[in-house]
Amino acid sequence: MQTRDNGWEKSASAWISEIGEQGDYGRTYVLDTPMLERVRSRSFGRALDIGCGEGRFCRMLRAEGIVSVGIEPTPTLRDAAIARDPSGTYLAARAETLPFADGAFDLVVSYLTLIDIDGLEADIAEMTRVLRPGGSLLIANLNSFNTAGEWHERDDGSRSFVLDNYMLARSEWVSWRGITIRNWHRPFSAYMKTLLNSGLRLIHFDEPLPTGGDPERVRQHFRAPYFHVMEWQNR
Repeated sequence: MQTRDNGWEKSASAWISEIGEQGDYGRTYVLDTPMLERVRSRSFGRALDIGCGEGRFCRMLRAEGIVSVGIEPTPTLRDAAIARDPSGTYLAARAETLPFADGAFDLVVSYLTLIDIDGLEADIAEMTRVLRPGGSLLIANLNSFNTAGEWHERDDGSRSFVLDNYMLARSEWVSWRGITIRNWHRPFSAYMKTLLNSGLRLIHFDEPLPTGGDPERVRQHFRAPYFHVMEWQNR
């Protein structure tokens, strides 16, 4: 499958600097805790991290005693993962053509990667294929309300979150702190229909809130949904 440029290779160095070892705000204060809670709720032995980036969550999985494999198509990010974890396994691969046998993993993780993926149906089908029966697909993603909206400042200095064109699936370029990448907005129904059609069963859903950090950022998460976490089990 030929893919369009998504900006990740050009932005990789800025991303590595932004994410550091501890992660950005969303990972550190919002997503890490609920994601690890789901990981610890079952006895997973072998995990695949889709779009593992610089390998941070792979290293967290290994700290939990789980054999982890990361795939990352962006060379600079993959090289950083290998440099930080030389004994780990980090492969050049894409989600739509996973180089693994059927049922090779009992946990597949998509940690803020579905928003980067062009072919949602093919990628979910592959993630399902490499899951053993009873295994889990664990997803953290940007909430679809978030990707369809943005904050606007009024004349009086107050801010409001404005939502528009929610049902129109589209890719858009987003920029912050030297990073410019192409993300997807899809209505939540697009994700749910694809996952349900794959034969997976939803066993967990949450919209986690921050556990600390900048109070203004905490308030923003209460005012408008930002992330969700889902766990889908293979039948």
